[in-house]
Amino acid sequence: MISQIFILSSKGDHLIYKDFRGEAGKDAVTVFYEKVTALTGDQPPVVMSHKELHFVHIRQGGLYWVVTTTAASSPFTLVEFLNRLTTLIKDYCGSLSEKSVRMNFALIYELLDEVVDNGYIQTTSTDILKNFIQTEAVTSKPFSLFDLSNVGLFGAETQQSKVAPSAAATRPIMSTRGDQGGKSEIFVDVVERMSVVIGSNGVLMKVDVEGEIRVKCYMPSCLEMRIGLNEEFSIGKSQLRGYGAAVRVDECSFHQAVKLDEFDQHRILKVCPSQGEHVVMQYLLSDELPSAPPFRLFPTIERDNGGRLLMYLKLRCDLPPKSSAINVSVTVPVPKGSLSLSQELSSPDQKAELRAETRAVHWDIPRFPGGAQLSALFKLEVPGLSSASMMEVGPVGLSFELPKYTCTGLQIRFLRLTPVQAGSSQRWVRYVTHSDSYTIRI
Repeated sequence: MISQIFILSSKGDHLIYKDFRGEAGKDAVTVFYEKVTALTGDQPPVVMSHKELHFVHIRQGGLYWVVTTTAASSPFTLVEFLNRLTTLIKDYCGSLSEKSVRMNFALIYELLDEVVDNGYIQTTSTDILKNFIQTEAVTSKPFSLFDLSNVGLFGAETQQSKVAPSAAATRPIMSTRGDQGGKSEIFVDVVERMSVVIGSNGVLMKVDVEGEIRVKCYMPSCLEMRIGLNEEFSIGKSQLRGYGAAVRVDECSFHQAVKLDEFDQHRILKVCPSQGEHVVMQYLLSDELPSAPPFRLFPTIERDNGGRLLMYLKLRCDLPPKSSAINVSVTVPVPKGSLSLSQELSSPDQKAELRAETRAVHWDIPRFPGGAQLSALFKLEVPGLSSASMMEVGPVGLSFELPKYTCTGLQIRFLRLTPVQAGSSQRWVRYVTHSDSYTIRI
């Protein structure tokens, strides 16, 4: 049973507040924000309590999504509800951000009135709710197929070698304003997140790749969609198949609506997508990669004649030549008491700084082409530098995004709709890999 639902910005601003049962005062919002900001670490607990009131929250789109309850409710149920609520609001508002929530507060309150009744969850189905929701979504900028300003952020490619802007998949599913409502489109995203640990000798010590196939549908009616995966796609080492390079995962699960009668033989997923966003397949690969890790580091750590700490880093991108990484950030922990930093970077678009709060040097690279090698020389003033304090350098952490690339090699072979959609229906397939945790020991 839910007492309250509220949405806060990262600074604690009240964006949405809904009290269903009157069991807790509005000061619960302030209590929650004080508790969540008083905790140390980047990941506060999902469930917290204050007297007899329990807070359950998630972070999505840079916002706090919170429910409160005084009953002995299952926290797993409430977390799942919050995840479904964010998906629902993303479907109706187009994106999850402080700006979109502020612009669509009337629509969100209307959704909450339908989703929860007197604290009891009714439904989170986009298909069911679209029969009752009357408020139009407000978007800050109309979608245009010719607006390619954000292409590099996602690197979307169509089957006709066109490019879809990122904003295409962030508009509301229901709109009657202008041309937005007339576009019949479907997006299939293959998203992977990788966790890697590489030893100081360059040997891959640990790797986990979590992936999913997401479908976002803007089509008013689609009886069936057939998604063809690589014919060589296999689950487990004992099921290697096909004649090309093996595409293997260790575990795989499917949405309950996916039909698998053609999967074993032809690697085809069949689903009847409703409007909105859905995860049709999730998979996991552990312990090995079909190709080399995307980055390799060659560090040299020493002390110069003036007593300064010298760090010479050569970073190589082992992606294919036509691929590239974007938003690459390298974090190097340094000894306590490091005072100042001087730097020599291999290109002017890079930047680096010493951040005292994290006790680390942050090296940012906007774009890193495959096959390229970049270098950086850092000189740090460290009072009382000794051999012991030099051991405090590292391990190095990387964060990055790899558009148009999957670590497992999973590809969408074809995307077919039944019946064939008349008019200007569009199908988009996009690939992206994110770093979840990428650690290199030195």
